[in-house]
Amino acid sequence: GKSGSKIQSTPTKAGGDRYIPNRSTMHMEMANFLLTKENDPAEESPTKKEQQKAWAVNLNGFDIEEAKILRLSGKPQNAPEGYQNNLKVLYSQKATPGSGRKNGRYIPSMPDRILDAPEIRNDYYLNLIDWSSQNFLAVALDNSVYLWNHTSGEIIQLLQMEHPDDYVSSVSWIKEGNYLAVGTSNAEVQLWDIQQQKRLRNMTSHSSRVGSLSWNSYILSSGARTGHIHHHDVRVAEHHVATLAGHTQEVCGLKWSLDGRYLASGGNDNLVNIWPCTQGDSGDFAPVQTFTQHQGAVKAVAWCPWQSNVLATGGGTSDRHIRIWNVCSGTCLSAVDAHSQVCSILWSTNYKEFISGHGFAQNQLVVWKYPTMAKVTELRGHTARVLNLTMSPDGATVASAAADETLRLWRCFEMDPIKKKEKEKANSAKSSIIHQGIR
Repeated sequence: GKSGSKIQSTPTKAGGDRYIPNRSTMHMEMANFLLTKENDPAEESPTKKEQQKAWAVNLNGFDIEEAKILRLSGKPQNAPEGYQNNLKVLYSQKATPGSGRKNGRYIPSMPDRILDAPEIRNDYYLNLIDWSSQNFLAVALDNSVYLWNHTSGEIIQLLQMEHPDDYVSSVSWIKEGNYLAVGTSNAEVQLWDIQQQKRLRNMTSHSSRVGSLSWNSYILSSGARTGHIHHHDVRVAEHHVATLAGHTQEVCGLKWSLDGRYLASGGNDNLVNIWPCTQGDSGDFAPVQTFTQHQGAVKAVAWCPWQSNVLATGGGTSDRHIRIWNVCSGTCLSAVDAHSQVCSILWSTNYKEFISGHGFAQNQLVVWKYPTMAKVTELRGHTARVLNLTMSPDGATVASAAADETLRLWRCFEMDPIKKKEKEKANSAKSSIIHQGIR
């Protein structure tokens, strides 16, 4: 050891041991005397009792009636005169702002609603649910698409595939919530008007099933089993305006960034590609970043709502990691082992947190703090792997679709009522400025 370090010495007080640290407070002899005295039948007068008490206090320094065999309680010993407690300063201070904070908000561990999802396809690579800004939840169940109105609870069957062997492989709402894009197993991309409940157009440019879709204004991007991504301009007859060829296997994760600058794609080839919104000088699209760290298929891709260049991705069964990227610098900001297949990631718009959906072995949802990557809570209930997650327009509720043929609604990002009012006030102020500008 270091020179000058204190050498541990045995305790100076006699009688201490592992179980009873200080025997001096026990008055063993006195206890023995009291036990034998109990057998003495002689009654004493009150005056004699007082006299004996006074003698005992003078002789022993304490009242023998108060003596105990095991002193488990009693008055604390007085400190010697002039003793200063070093911890007094620490405990007499007011609580610091950090320690005065609440431990955390209440997150219900049970789902708010459980909906049946019969015949939902148990396929990791498909994207079968999406929640619109108009509060409609679109769910693809085998060869049909159903719309559930969250406000009224009404259920509408929007479409059913003509051929019984075909099935719906992806759904995605346009930002305004009035059109729904539908990808199918027979390589079609359909566009549906929700008010009319009619198909507006059928876009055929792929040669295999369309498992992922994402909107950027009037451009709809679709990812297919071949590994190709097509951009469709839905306003024009010649809709197919570009092809992105950066994956060798099925594109199962596809998301445009909120500012529309980048498209992130994840594939069964374990790659994550970041595509720019505009073509290069040669007229071809090339990824600005390619991330190769995942060891499994990347279906979970999600852009951070408050940092436009931050992307979260999650790997499949052979990877199980959630990674956070800075797409400008190409650096991995953090990585966490989720210990199970990552099926989906959603960022909260109400808190600095995100939620992930998982497969084998727990089939749970996990809420994570960002940027610390600390686990906030786990939400359990699904009995088979979670296939997809989507979020309500107010950001308070997360819907999870699982292979157990249920859809569960979790109120995990419920806002504090005061904060909610402030946010609504800020949003209404913003919209009034926009309207003034348009006028």
